[in-house]
Amino acid sequence: MYKLDEFMAELERKNPAQPEFIQAAREVIASVIDVVNANPLYLKNKILDRIVEPERIIQFRVEWEDDNHEIQVNRGWRVQYNSAIGPYKGGLRFHANVTLGTLKFLGFEQIFKNSLTTLPMGGGKGGSDFSPKGKSDAEIMRFCRAFMTELEKYIGPDTDVPAGDLGVGGREIGYLYGTYRKIRNENTGVLTGKGWGWGGSLVRPEATGYGTMYFANEMLKEHNDKFEGKRVAISGFGNVAWGAVTKATQLGAKVVTLSGPDGYIYDENGVNTPEKIAYMLELRASNMDVIEPYAKKFGAKFIKGKKPWEVPVDMAFPCALQNELNGEDAKQLIANGVKYVVETSNMGCTPEAIEAFQTARIPFAPGKAANAGGVAVSGLEMSQNAEHYFWSAEEVDEKLHRIMQGIHEACAREGKCADGYIDYVKGANIAGFKKVADAMCQQGF
Repeated sequence: MYKLDEFMAELERKNPAQPEFIQAAREVIASVIDVVNANPLYLKNKILDRIVEPERIIQFRVEWEDDNHEIQVNRGWRVQYNSAIGPYKGGLRFHANVTLGTLKFLGFEQIFKNSLTTLPMGGGKGGSDFSPKGKSDAEIMRFCRAFMTELEKYIGPDTDVPAGDLGVGGREIGYLYGTYRKIRNENTGVLTGKGWGWGGSLVRPEATGYGTMYFANEMLKEHNDKFEGKRVAISGFGNVAWGAVTKATQLGAKVVTLSGPDGYIYDENGVNTPEKIAYMLELRASNMDVIEPYAKKFGAKFIKGKKPWEVPVDMAFPCALQNELNGEDAKQLIANGVKYVVETSNMGCTPEAIEAFQTARIPFAPGKAANAGGVAVSGLEMSQNAEHYFWSAEEVDEKLHRIMQGIHEACAREGKCADGYIDYVKGANIAGFKKVADAMCQQGF
């Protein structure tokens, strides 16, 4: 029989200085430990001991030349976490703050997120401590070529299929795929997030944001509520936030905030016109990583150095980085009357924030469920590549919508409490875990 504190103490001893991974693991293990202890097959097969250990971690040196002809050296990683239900699947993150612990947390979360989609995808994650910010296009291309020259040895359409993530958009995927294609002399579905016309899927850029709103819409229906007229706070302003703003607006909500490292904007009229929404992508493409220009262009308020969670809203969607919404932010949102909180970034809320929302009985959806739309459409891109076929935007969007409805249904089923409250965190963890654990048992060790 497993005991939570003993198990976590040993896991922390084995993984020192990796607080994000320990945080992610504790959340999952706390949710599923009773399920495991009640299942003799899970106990016999030591599922918890096995599932927290990556199947493989690859670290490599990335050498590239900057525009001044100086040699630069970065680290690259690929964490191939679990392949019980399909090839490793998960994004590549290029950011100065990336560490192995970051990627282990993201890869671990990816196992259960991918499982929830019901598509045959295992969990993985990768990236580098290279930051595209302030780099020229030529420097980014040279880095991507050097990175893929090492990574290509370990990936393939039936082995490991990376995608984009923070710092890795369509431009970077293009350079990475072009390098892979030249080295291997083949066109395969080895990366997702590719451009339309060379293997990409329609709806992929907006999929994470769209999927989150589809999940949130199911939450609202579950509580006999609807999007129309809701005031919404969104953090970030990249692809994920852009997709979220676009779909929330279509569903009748009014998004009033966006944020960046420099602070946040408050737009009382709403980020609700094609020009405003398109400008989000223009800002992201500039590599400036600031949101203040939006306020200057559209006459919105800019609050320097603060987060958007102090604004009174009905719904909050953290869309930027892990642990961006803390316990104090949660208290402020609750005091201001927030009715729903939906993680759109990976582990966007701290444990203290989640506890505050759940104690207040506010419906809270974890990122592994709510933001699974991105990887779901990546999985659909893999299917199209395997068929050498393209689906229309309407077909992809319909499939995405159905997947997100299914994820909500699974979370609600497994997370229903005696008082009627739905613990979406527990529901997502149990639903995602069972499929992977069963596959591991059936395949032996």
